[in-house]
Amino acid sequence: MEILIAEDDPISRRILTALLTKWGYTVKAASDGAQAWSHLEGEASPRLAILDWMMPGMDGLEICRRVREKEASGDLYTYIIILTAKGAKEDIVEGMDAGADDYLVKPFDPQELRVRVRAGQRIVELQGQLRAAQEELRRQSITDPLTGVLNRRATMERFRLETSRAKREKRPLGVLMMDVDHFKKVNDSFGHICGDEVLKEMARRVRSGLRDYDTFGRMGGEEFMAILPGTTLSLAESVAERLRVAVSSKPINTCKGPIGVTMSVGVTQWAEEEELERTMDRADRALYLAKKRGRNRVEVLDLDESPTSLVEQAGT
Repeated sequence: MEILIAEDDPISRRILTALLTKWGYTVKAASDGAQAWSHLEGEASPRLAILDWMMPGMDGLEICRRVREKEASGDLYTYIIILTAKGAKEDIVEGMDAGADDYLVKPFDPQELRVRVRAGQRIVELQGQLRAAQEELRRQSITDPLTGVLNRRATMERFRLETSRAKREKRPLGVLMMDVDHFKKVNDSFGHICGDEVLKEMARRVRSGLRDYDTFGRMGGEEFMAILPGTTLSLAESVAERLRVAVSSKPINTCKGPIGVTMSVGVTQWAEEEELERTMDRADRALYLAKKRGRNRVEVLDLDESPTSLVEQAGT
């Protein structure tokens, strides 16, 4: 664990560094308040700090206040021990009010320092574990448990964010609706476990063919949706064709052996000021058109095309 020492007295700084190094810690030392703050304001800052109260430029309490303000915006917690010659109760209260977690009066006993540092380390580690658990819960809340891609709720939320960005930046937004062809037959013929394997591999192939900032999610069953920022309708069609080939070009290995599957894709784009449901309905109709025209294909539905007439043509 890395610990920051901020101490303007060189002898005290060397003693602290030697003790902490002996106890197995990595030490980052600062000789004044400004230097200490420069270490603490970065993203990879130490999570435990021992700060002298009185330092030139910026004292320990001011650093405490700045650290706590920084943490209010979501930064990781830093455990702070104030080190000072002041020992009156009102001084301790002032230090704690500024945001310090602990208080050690000079001259300090090395073993007392050691147990206080250990206590701080435990708190920092517990806070890290709690943060990791919260992040895992957040991830689970937005992820489809089978395929690992976004679930429907998270996909729709990202869709709303992308439409706002597209409107603000005056950029196109492509939308793909994808469906595994004859998926019910896969389940009926090979079982649901193999069906799950097909969906997982299909999702993996599609995800690997998209950009990091594209949105890809499972809308339910065997239907998936991709949102492509900055993508025109013609380019979205090219992307859809590439993804279709990636899924359909070779069989998927399952517990029952290789299974050949194909995918149909409906392509459209979001129109400014258009409700999301209307865009999705157009993408669904394009997907339906691909199914009607034989599956394993890509169909495009532009804003000025009539979905009803196109579907009627597909049935003739």
